[in-house]
Amino acid sequence: MTDLAHLQGYLASIWLFFLAAEIHINDATSSLSSADVDQHLEMGLRLLSQGQLQDALTHFHAAIDADPQNYLSYYRRATVYLALGKAKQALPDLQQVLKMKPDFLAARLQRGNVHLKLGNLDEAHIDFEDVLRRDPSNAEALQAYSTIDQVRADVREAQQALHYGDHHTHIALLSRVLEVCSWSAPLRQLRADSYVAVGDLIAALSDLRTTTKLVTDNRAGHLQIAKLHYRLGEAHESLSEVRECLKLDQDDKQCHEHYKKVKKVVKALDNSQEHLDREDFASCSRSASKVLDAEPTEPAVRYRGLERMCTCQVREGASEAVSTCTRAIELDREPRIYCERAEAYLNDDLFDEAIRDFQQALEMDEGYQRAKEGLGKAQKKQKLKKKRDYYKILGVKKTASKKEINKAYRKLAQQWHPDNFATGDEKDKKKAEAMFIDIAAAKEVLSDPDKRRKFDAGEDPLDPESEAGRGFNPFEQGFHGFHGGHGGGPFHFKFHFN
Repeated sequence: MTDLAHLQGYLASIWLFFLAAEIHINDATSSLSSADVDQHLEMGLRLLSQGQLQDALTHFHAAIDADPQNYLSYYRRATVYLALGKAKQALPDLQQVLKMKPDFLAARLQRGNVHLKLGNLDEAHIDFEDVLRRDPSNAEALQAYSTIDQVRADVREAQQALHYGDHHTHIALLSRVLEVCSWSAPLRQLRADSYVAVGDLIAALSDLRTTTKLVTDNRAGHLQIAKLHYRLGEAHESLSEVRECLKLDQDDKQCHEHYKKVKKVVKALDNSQEHLDREDFASCSRSASKVLDAEPTEPAVRYRGLERMCTCQVREGASEAVSTCTRAIELDREPRIYCERAEAYLNDDLFDEAIRDFQQALEMDEGYQRAKEGLGKAQKKQKLKKKRDYYKILGVKKTASKKEINKAYRKLAQQWHPDNFATGDEKDKKKAEAMFIDIAAAKEVLSDPDKRRKFDAGEDPLDPESEAGRGFNPFEQGFHGFHGGHGGGPFHFKFHFN
């Protein structure tokens, strides 16, 4: 829960206490002017006690409109404003109460508290002094009054630290001040600026969000929040915040300028995600590249475009995937992108590089399951390096469709069919036989989804040492029978183009 929420709850309970005590403070001359006013006040108090603050506020508005001379109506409305965290709206009502009834100490004490929370130290000092003059033993006023001198000293020291560019000391001192003056928008703005100066953008965002609640029409605050989100690479959040600025003034030039730029980035990211979801990887990469066109300098935003391009190009099997992923890593060393680049290396059979990237991801996050599985796969594929590569045998990409695999198989099977070498040199016959067996094996594995998945994971389903490999008869896959043995006569084949 935020400090503001804590204060709202605290003030609500305090005000309810004072409301309960008002009956004893009120004098006999302050009777309501009509039955309607009395009904509004009664209903407002009931709703206030139930925590229905907005509804209570409506009834107190009506009571004041009907009888603007009743100071308790203003006092009760101020109670609701404070419970809602709207200190600046509460102040005029408390001013009116004290104008009509200067000896109402509860209202003066609470006005002093409001001034103190807002950082209005001089005004708070006057109110607490007045309370203590009338009630020297008032514990709450004594404690608050004694706090003001220390707050002033901290503010002066913070100003000096800021003058010398000591932002860390400035932040520490203002943090202590804001424990007392928690509703001070200017102090929170100053601390936010120092947070930005030291690179703590998350803390800065927290302070700035509070200022947008404390200050009406804080377009500058909304714009600063939008720009900080953008610096963090959070384009969607940035767009949402700059829209809040434009709601306050649709003609604000600075907000509109930022809106146009971030809208292009968000559109490109959204389009690329849609293409990724549809597994249209080439379109995904093209859409993501538009992020780089829209934002030529901001590293975090460019990273979002590059990491999306990296992801899509790896899945597409694009030749530039390694380069794109490397550019992304140069901006943000994220374990997931190391894994993406490792997959790109695997697509190019660069096993050492892939293993290194998976290991790097695990050094950054030792529990990262994708890196663990990827490392195991890369190590298995490295062991298979000296064995048959079915994709290379057929001359197809790792992303090839079944139709492409069958087409490549038919072409190569026709080229290396042993009948073509029946009358040739014995060495050529043996080469053709070996090639034909490899072609048949490649087709067997790559056209079978389960076997292909195993091969992609680093296991050869037709390895003679495996159960599946021991049962594989390549002659049944592409042709039947070598009659006559080695050099013992012509070969007779029955070829199946499946």
